[in-house]
Amino acid sequence: MAKPASRQELINYCLRKLGAPVLEINIAEEQLDDLVDDALQFFNERHFDGVEKMFLKYKITADDIERGRSKADNNNLDVEITTASSNIGTFEWEENSNFIQVPDAVIGIERVFKLDNRTIASNMFNINYQLFLNDIYWFSSTEMMNYYMTKRYLEDIDWIVNPEKQIRFNKRQNRLYIDTSWDTLNADDYLLIECYRILNPSDFTKVYNDSFLKMYLTSLIKRQWGQNLIKFQGVKLPGGVELNGRQIYDDAVRELQSIEDKMMTTYELPPMDLIGWYVKSILHSRNIWRTRFSSRPYKRTIEDVRDRSLLSSQKNY
Repeated sequence: MAKPASRQELINYCLRKLGAPVLEINIAEEQLDDLVDDALQFFNERHFDGVEKMFLKYKITADDIERGRSKADNNNLDVEITTASSNIGTFEWEENSNFIQVPDAVIGIERVFKLDNRTIASNMFNINYQLFLNDIYWFSSTEMMNYYMTKRYLEDIDWIVNPEKQIRFNKRQNRLYIDTSWDTLNADDYLLIECYRILNPSDFTKVYNDSFLKMYLTSLIKRQWGQNLIKFQGVKLPGGVELNGRQIYDDAVRELQSIEDKMMTTYELPPMDLIGWYVKSILHSRNIWRTRFSSRPYKRTIEDVRDRSLLSSQKNY
């Protein structure tokens, strides 16, 4: 099919691109399965369409709290002890098991939201509620810029008094380390995790029809085909046909290099600092245009407030 919707249809599509069934593609089924797995892994880890942004909840248990705050003793197996020796003695290092096991489909974690009662905006008697109740009767009764600055000021206070939890995550471990005092956490509380999860092709079959994935897998199969034929270089087949595995292999290597370069410039998300610089330059240019060419005196609007909020959020990265 021109639009593959399964693993086998994707393989058949790539083989047809390489000349099958007119030509015999000298590659084993096991090699094809390995190449599909490699292509999907590269697609999930690098392509912006290979993942989805998710918010996952985790319910904290009493065992999690005890494991996170425990100390090493003879009866405690939750603390890993590493021994280091030198010519002056032996040293023991302790590491608490202050981590939560993360599903294998999660490849990146951005942050963990605070879901506790120690914020300045945790109930109906907080400052935000009183601000709306006493100062804002309707949106035209107060200057929006003043309200925005007040909100930012309250957020700064909350950030200083109740800082966000420090986290560590590595995809090869599937462990979310939370570097905080576990005594401040309560059993049955929830952690809200902002993360990126890979798209499972079995659930979302349109992944198999992605233009980049089809192009990348075709080149991978072509390289493997050429690698299989290299050892037969110079062998004459009946009819005078000569195998040229080296040429097939070299062409595939160049194609893969071009595809991976295109991935970095077209399909891969840029670092957040570059995004912040790009947005800032656009907003700066727009403000200059408004100031110079507007027929009325320049005045801040609600849209400008949103722009400033966008720029402020970039400072967190």
